[in-house]
Amino acid sequence: MLKEKIKSDYIAAMKSKSEAEISILKMAIAAILNKEKEKQYNAAKAGEGQKTELTDEEIVDAISSEIKKLRDSVRLFEQGKRDDLAAKSQNEIAILSRYLPAQLGEEAVKELVAAAVKKTGASSTKEMSKVMAELMPEIKGKADGSMVSRLVKEALNH
Repeated sequence: MLKEKIKSDYIAAMKSKSEAEISILKMAIAAILNKEKEKQYNAAKAGEGQKTELTDEEIVDAISSEIKKLRDSVRLFEQGKRDDLAAKSQNEIAILSRYLPAQLGEEAVKELVAAAVKKTGASSTKEMSKVMAELMPEIKGKADGSMVSRLVKEALNH
């Protein structure tokens, strides 16, 4: 399971005293635990009250969310001319990316977008949500959401 892999990599990072990995993996573990607590709270609220573990897919979602935050940080650091902090965040993104499924390239996403547009019959950006709903289950965690959104808009504007 992905959670155990992250924990074992964290322990290995502790043993090798790799500060960058220790820091980012600790943050990833905390994010996963927060999602588990949220899931457990929601289950208890619904009267299901059992201990809830995240699935690998939910863990990928949590890691993707952290990567998105880091990408936003990189952009802000670069705007503020803080290349040192931008480089640190880029390194953290690289570490977390190891736990995501293989990422799809832009060309592969374009093909999937074209197929989803054809399948839904969407013809304008007003119907973007139909295309995204069709597309996301197939590519969730495998491609950057902002890139997918941009490619869908481009496809619908042509």
